[in-house]
Amino acid sequence: QVPAALGDGRAYGVSIHYSDEGPVPLETGGGIFNAVPRLGPGPFLVVNADIWTDIDFATLALEQGAHAHLVLIPNPPHHPRGDFGLQGDLVVSRETDRHTYSGVGVYRPEFFDGCTPGKFPLLPLLNRAIAAGLVRGQVHRGEWCDVGTAERLACLDARVRAVQ
Repeated sequence: QVPAALGDGRAYGVSIHYSDEGPVPLETGGGIFNAVPRLGPGPFLVVNADIWTDIDFATLALEQGAHAHLVLIPNPPHHPRGDFGLQGDLVVSRETDRHTYSGVGVYRPEFFDGCTPGKFPLLPLLNRAIAAGLVRGQVHRGEWCDVGTAERLACLDARVRAVQ
């Protein structure tokens, strides 16, 4: 449905390339890894399809030596424990003062070194890179909504309609 609706993206001023996962979804890690050969040798932006946000993607950068830059958000009600902490701009694993991964990140292809094709989650790769000190991040305090459930999508729809 998405390719039929969006085509190659020219109508929106972007270039869209699709990475077919086949009959079995590859999860986030496997899906991104499947697309890496099409993305070229430089850093690339990943945005989860089920979020709505005002993050300014043009300002996101990957500092030299880092393999990933994550945009974190204050913990939403449906994820109160969060995912990762920050020490300055270094993403760390800790049990307190955590933020939620927004689903927006910039990655280098090297982040996926050692992976093999197939289904796998992103989290173990993030944890490995975080332990090696290779992940930077920032907290976004603007608009963000996970529309991954019908209920949250309906809430956002009502909110947007109220503003119009």
